[in-house]
Amino acid sequence: MASSGTSSGAPSGAPSAAPSGAVRDRYFDALRAFALVRVVAYHTFEWPWLGFVFPSMGVMFALAGSLMARSLERPAARVVRSRLRRLLVPLWVFGAVLGVAMAKHGWLPGADALYWVLPVGDPRGDAWGEQAWAVLWYLRTYLWFVLLSPVLLRVLRLAPLPVLLLSLVPVVLFETVWSVPDGRLGSALSDLSVFLFCWLLGFAHRDGVLDRLRPAAVLAAAAPLMAAGAWWAFGHRVDGTYDLDDIPLAQALWSAGFVLPLLRFRPDFGWLARRPVADRVVSVFNARAVTVYLWHEVALMASVPLIDLMWDVPAFERDLPLDSMWFQFGIAWVLIALAVALFGWVEDVAAKRRPRLLP
Repeated sequence: MASSGTSSGAPSGAPSAAPSGAVRDRYFDALRAFALVRVVAYHTFEWPWLGFVFPSMGVMFALAGSLMARSLERPAARVVRSRLRRLLVPLWVFGAVLGVAMAKHGWLPGADALYWVLPVGDPRGDAWGEQAWAVLWYLRTYLWFVLLSPVLLRVLRLAPLPVLLLSLVPVVLFETVWSVPDGRLGSALSDLSVFLFCWLLGFAHRDGVLDRLRPAAVLAAAAPLMAAGAWWAFGHRVDGTYDLDDIPLAQALWSAGFVLPLLRFRPDFGWLARRPVADRVVSVFNARAVTVYLWHEVALMASVPLIDLMWDVPAFERDLPLDSMWFQFGIAWVLIALAVALFGWVEDVAAKRRPRLLP
């Protein structure tokens, strides 16, 4: 994830379930599920090239923007309240559990603990729990986009293509002319500027703007954006790495170019319904996207002492690849599944649905 973000993925748009009676877009659902898997893979292996293969954050903000635009066909105040409720209730449960764990390690919350209640700034804890709470920048950015969406959607509809183009100007200025301020304000401004284009692109997708563009024009726009993003990334490495998460302008440009054709050329994913197991997996990922995202770093943290215990069992030491990162990746998913079973129902409560163990 860019800027303040120390990770590279997120739930498609945090609370993103389709409105009651709406037809699910299985292409979007598959993209969201793949992005979540990619998030966990990135945080396990820390491969810098994953951001180029699939820039999860850009994809997820674009999908969330499209869903938000659809929701705003209803009264804006009601939509914003609903989105915030779906975002905040799982966060509060996560914060309560993590907060108790951090308190046992010596964390004493101060006034800034209010950011755990309303994350207009990054919720933070102690160093012990940093791996878990650092990913919350995504929820903070999502919250701000939700709050700004009624205005952003009106602005986009005034002149869709010029507004899309101009939406890249803030990140360019922040990275070449001005520096964002330190602290929570700077983190928020940086992340909003990086992913503004993708969020607005979701609006453009929902309004049919992208469908009116010729395929050749879309590719002609996407190619230079991605080329510029790659050029900036390799020319402005941070600590020797070209990881897009550490280079905001590269993240913004590459994500913009990547997501543009991804939303314009939408393959038919109706075949997914004919593969019940795959369709079920995708459905669960989408219904529990916030839970998977919130708890995946906790699962990775817990996998380390769990694997350490396995070394004390001779059969495990002999027959299992305990020193393999792939093994940790697998254990993490087992723990993520446990988190979904324990806390996934919170998403149902937040959405005012009947709580279920699995959707």
